[in-house]
Amino acid sequence: MSADAIDLRVRLPRQDFLLDVDVSLPGRGITAIAGPSGSGKTTLLRCVAGLERAQDARVRIAGKTWQDSGAGVFLPTWQRPLGYVFQEASLFDHLDVRANLAFGQERSGSKSSDLHDLLALLGIAQLLDRRPHQLSGGERQRVAIARALATQPRILLLDEPLAAVDYARRREILPWLEKLRDELRIPMLYVTHSGEEVARLADHLLLLDEGKVRAAGPLAETLARIDLPAIPGEEAGALLHATIGERDARWQLARVDFDGGALWVADAGLAAGHAVRVRVLARDVSLALVPPERSSIQNVLPCTVRAIAPGAHGSQAVVQLACGRSLLLARITARAVDALALSAGTPVWAQVKSAALVV
Repeated sequence: MSADAIDLRVRLPRQDFLLDVDVSLPGRGITAIAGPSGSGKTTLLRCVAGLERAQDARVRIAGKTWQDSGAGVFLPTWQRPLGYVFQEASLFDHLDVRANLAFGQERSGSKSSDLHDLLALLGIAQLLDRRPHQLSGGERQRVAIARALATQPRILLLDEPLAAVDYARRREILPWLEKLRDELRIPMLYVTHSGEEVARLADHLLLLDEGKVRAAGPLAETLARIDLPAIPGEEAGALLHATIGERDARWQLARVDFDGGALWVADAGLAAGHAVRVRVLARDVSLALVPPERSSIQNVLPCTVRAIAPGAHGSQAVVQLACGRSLLLARITARAVDALALSAGTPVWAQVKSAALVV
């Protein structure tokens, strides 16, 4: 057990299910909490915050016990050094941005000068004299995040922070959340229904279903498991951690290199060496036993079959592939599995018809 881990054990009966979670999560980066509606995601977050009091619970953050029902320990929310960001920005309408942030600082006892880096990190220095009604939805949510961070929390809890903003505002906020992940050292628990947010932001994934933990682990490994359903509303696929290796100005493509090979994707203007994430859907991967020739598919990778599972329909199968230390998924017909005599250990060529940078 790591000294900076987030250790959670929560048993809390609800009307439709029993929230029963016992898990240790990383003490840094973003852990996305995903699952179907009503699976207990927000309830778990509220238990961490002390807004819900489970009779059987243990909450330890970075070695500090916030709740231990066996030892009779329960810190009320105001004594827990946390920041909480809700779906709605929940700013005080009668205060300008500066005063809203000052309210957050009062809890931690920090000074206004301490906000300089935070204002720059979230790009809101020019908004200090505005009232909430003068802000866009994206600006309001960035201010809400800044107010939560102004308390100097040991953990940041985000409950679907982008659910109440439209697609354009969501795309506006995501880069700022990436900056928080990359530049701050505090851990974040991030409840979401969005596969895009998971793929772009998360380092670790916790999947809940009917109050139970279906899976918990590093993002890329968990997304590539074939014994789990895809995130609700999303298609099965793998995530690759890669870097920009080369740009082809003539064809407006970029080569992304990862442990296991390289893929050509649409050029997003990123410089060589830039770290990126690449999403490859299972439906966009086909398999061959010999290297294909004279094909329109430009991305072909030597891989090895690791496992095969039934697909969502009886006609389908999902194949997990090892490409170096990276994992891919391929959705093909069960008939093709039989015709190619595929099994664990079979060497194959993965033909990737489409891949996209997660930006």
